[in-house]
Amino acid sequence: MSHPPAAGKAVTHDRAALRQALAAILPTELILSEEEDLRPYECDGLSVYRQLPLLVLLPETIEQVQGVLRLCQRLGVSVVARGAGTGLSGGALPDANGVLLSLAKFNRILEMDPQRGIARVQPGVRNLAISEAARPHGLYYAPDPSSQIACSIGGNVAENAGGVHCLKYGLTVHNIQQIKLVTIDGELHEIGGLGLDVPGYDLLALLTGSEGMLGVIVEVTVKLLSLPERVQVLLAAFDDVARAGAAVGAIISAGVIPAGLEMMDKPAIQAAEAYAHAGYPVDAEAILLCEVDGTNEEVSEHVRTVRGILLQGGAIEVRTARDEQERLDFWKGRKSAFPAVGRLSPDYYCMDGTIPRRRLPEVLQAISAMSQEYGLQVANVFHAGDGNLHPLILFDANRPGELDRTEEFGGRILELCVQVGGTITGEHGVGMEKINQMCSQFASAELQQFHAIKAAFDPDALLNPGKAVPTLHRCAELGAMHVHHGQLPHPDIERF
Repeated sequence: MSHPPAAGKAVTHDRAALRQALAAILPTELILSEEEDLRPYECDGLSVYRQLPLLVLLPETIEQVQGVLRLCQRLGVSVVARGAGTGLSGGALPDANGVLLSLAKFNRILEMDPQRGIARVQPGVRNLAISEAARPHGLYYAPDPSSQIACSIGGNVAENAGGVHCLKYGLTVHNIQQIKLVTIDGELHEIGGLGLDVPGYDLLALLTGSEGMLGVIVEVTVKLLSLPERVQVLLAAFDDVARAGAAVGAIISAGVIPAGLEMMDKPAIQAAEAYAHAGYPVDAEAILLCEVDGTNEEVSEHVRTVRGILLQGGAIEVRTARDEQERLDFWKGRKSAFPAVGRLSPDYYCMDGTIPRRRLPEVLQAISAMSQEYGLQVANVFHAGDGNLHPLILFDANRPGELDRTEEFGGRILELCVQVGGTITGEHGVGMEKINQMCSQFASAELQQFHAIKAAFDPDALLNPGKAVPTLHRCAELGAMHVHHGQLPHPDIERF
């Protein structure tokens, strides 16, 4: 899978001159220019692609962000906004001739309003910190990506992050009410509102998931939900991955909407158990974690229903968490799966695609067949309830050609998602990683509309250039070369 260079005409800017111009806006200690200071920002969670920016900026106020963007627009300098850097699609990969704008210092919870069930937070606030602050009020913030202990809310909005509870409670877009956004011309806009509806176009939905291409988020108002009266988790073990996949659809078809419905296959189970000691059955071919919440009565009813469906669907073992600690242990294993799998191989490539639930068994079988074809092991960890797959392809980048083979394998998984009626991303975004597969997902007329929206917000294409939306020329080049798995020449970025 290749990645394009930045869109538009390449411009080389003088680092010293740019630093001097920025010093009129930011204190010099908030401008990083030495290589050793830039290195921590060279990539996001997709670390196989790395690039140093000209400068890293660490603004502390909205006014400083506005000033930086006005200057960058005037000078034609590209800007890549970055949160905690936990993204997995290369969305925060710097531009070699631009600045990286870190929102790390925007890390305060500005207001907690239990009466209205909202919190106003800065974009650098950690996802989990919102729920921790809300808990004394009997509230929490529902979206919970696996990286929630580290990822920031601004990045969650930029990527429309989900998590294990997105099946019942939705993605980030369903759990925010308002954002403050600075556009490339330095203008500050309030998008959305605190009422049930706001007049005009739904720009809040447009900007959620826009991957930093339309503006820089400087404040987010999130919705808070009441903590449920009771929460219960069932763990079901299967001796066949396809049966586990079929059980997912059966639970939803029975009218039960779990708070979370997650699936892991054998390699992921064994890795997570060795890492987190969650009590998983390591001999199982697959496990399902099904969490139900609500009143005591409805949870009891749903637990009985789900247990019956799982046993009827071929589960060889069904456990109900005995207490709160065991429930947390079950989820600890699931949320530790990514770092746990990292112990199995020198490198792994985390894919992110979404499919209709009914196609889950056949897609898992197809991925298994491709694993044999490419000679690369795959560990599957995903949000089974909404069909959001996260196959982890294990590889060793030090072996010649293995990274290329891994990327080709990953590209085929994404194209398979499209073929069965799904999409190339569920929550990680497109970034640099999936830009070729956008040509498989969308027709030229749709891509033209995407570019028109980009131009309306950012006419000079300075915000996060070269990400998320491919040019029509690029898609035509892919088609002309009959390259179905993204094997175009790599751009001028470091690649490991």
